[in-house]
Amino acid sequence: MRILGMVTHTHDTGVALLNDGEIEVVVEEERLNREKKTQLFPAGALDAALHERGLTIDDVDVITMPWNIPRFWWTFTKALLRKFPRSTNLVHARSHPVQQNQLFRGSGYLASRLREHLGRSELPPIVGVGHHDSHAAGYFVSPFEDATVLVMDGYGDDASTSLYLGEGARLERRWHTSMFNSLGIVYTVVTGHLGFTPNRDEGKVMGLAAYGSDRLVEAFRDLVHLEPEGRYRVDMRYFQFDCYGLDRPTTPLFREKFGPPRRPDEELTDHHRDLAFALQAVIEETILHVARHLASAHPSRNLCLSGGVALNCVANAKILEETDFERIWIPPNPSDAGVPLGSALWHHHVTNRKPRHFVLTHPYYGKEYSQDECRAALADFGMDFEDLPEDDLLRRVAADLADGKIVGWFQGRFEMGPRALGNRSILADPRRAEMKDIINRRVKHREPFRPFAPAVLLERASEWFELEQEDPFMTIAPKVRKEKVPLIPAGVHEDQTGRIQTVDRRTNPRYHGVIRAFEELTGVPVLLNTSFNRQEPIVSTPAEAISCFLRTDMDVLVLGDSYSTDRNEASIALAEKRFADGREQPGCPAAM
Repeated sequence: MRILGMVTHTHDTGVALLNDGEIEVVVEEERLNREKKTQLFPAGALDAALHERGLTIDDVDVITMPWNIPRFWWTFTKALLRKFPRSTNLVHARSHPVQQNQLFRGSGYLASRLREHLGRSELPPIVGVGHHDSHAAGYFVSPFEDATVLVMDGYGDDASTSLYLGEGARLERRWHTSMFNSLGIVYTVVTGHLGFTPNRDEGKVMGLAAYGSDRLVEAFRDLVHLEPEGRYRVDMRYFQFDCYGLDRPTTPLFREKFGPPRRPDEELTDHHRDLAFALQAVIEETILHVARHLASAHPSRNLCLSGGVALNCVANAKILEETDFERIWIPPNPSDAGVPLGSALWHHHVTNRKPRHFVLTHPYYGKEYSQDECRAALADFGMDFEDLPEDDLLRRVAADLADGKIVGWFQGRFEMGPRALGNRSILADPRRAEMKDIINRRVKHREPFRPFAPAVLLERASEWFELEQEDPFMTIAPKVRKEKVPLIPAGVHEDQTGRIQTVDRRTNPRYHGVIRAFEELTGVPVLLNTSFNRQEPIVSTPAEAISCFLRTDMDVLVLGDSYSTDRNEASIALAEKRFADGREQPGCPAAM
């Protein structure tokens, strides 16, 4: 049975294709239409999943969407009645995440857009799957035979936090909080208060937190109260997002205690850093409070995490450090980017009662481009290049990295989820303390406090980081071992952590090979890894990779087997012109 998971007109729209329980394709629309956090119908992702694989909609048995619309309407109606008439502002809030999207229009809206795109009236049945059920279904492709499953996000159909127990092919929800009792929304609200973009820049705030002090932590604890049996309660004296969405999310009491909102162009001060620190500290305390209870109340020593809050890699590491869970697993796309896949998995295993047999060991389920397409794109930009045998390629790139050069690395199918994991990456030498500032300034053009990820050989990871399990999806930020900190200063954040990726030879031999070649030259089995982009979605096509390379100050570009250092003026001018014209990012403003 082939199941198409799909979501449209919410943030992170995209598709996933599941065939007899095995993943065929997972594609977020933003990678193709070049609009970050796009809410548009995922036409490009749908075509990538079907047409480019020689399939049509007739090859699909059922379509799933990761929302239970009747359940959402019941929950939303109760929320409106609870604080009527002020709560009616939720319907009109410009920044409300569900305004004018498929949650208000239901599966019929998805069907109408599919008919319009496909030019046909007959479709497979469309099934709604609970939002948190879709998040929790990542358990089915985890390496665990049993697990406690914790979902924490902004909100779902009826909850913001849910507990599930998984055993074999069974997954059952045991309890959940209310929709607006949400750690995810609190983090998003404070992200906006600090002058960043809500539902996009929460990771920036997590990075900023390491530079703050604990001055505001005690005051911030009054916003989230810890209750018995692992429960918590958001104090709504400080918030009004349950009436005004993100248009007016805080009350005068919040602003009296923590100051006015920061303008995006306003300089960051110690107060802003301290508020970020307090937010991160209290969210960590709350997550640990929940996790400790789950570990004491349920026998499994395995924990699966999902929902947008599971992107908080610092908190994830502390669960391993400070609770009785022995292993944790987070999918590469725990946010809403992963729920199309989750809804398909839920339908396959829960609704259809199919056994488990597939484990997600790598994230590379996006589009792939042939070597001929890479060569054609380089020629189109007028760039000189050479094709190298793999061993020669790895040795040359490793030598370039050891010499302090910045490498754009483009290989195979692109990753699912928000992080570059070795197929659409920018690589650099972590031994050079100045490298983080160089990449932030020359390539990424972003805030100097943003950290980069150390990618480490799986077999060497525990020697360099305080972590005794693999993490192929960059979801945990453990402490760097003290004796190793001086050896990889660019990969160590202000709090002495590193958001690592363990690289396994079996799942990505070429990526593993370049790190191994770097180790042979330097003695360090670690490379600095960041996403291949510059204030845009991660590149998808060879042309986008070339454009990004030419518009930044990278030194080397590798597209598959093709190696180039050519940055001639004509090629650079062509890249700038095409980017300004929007040819490399259709559907996206030229200035980002």
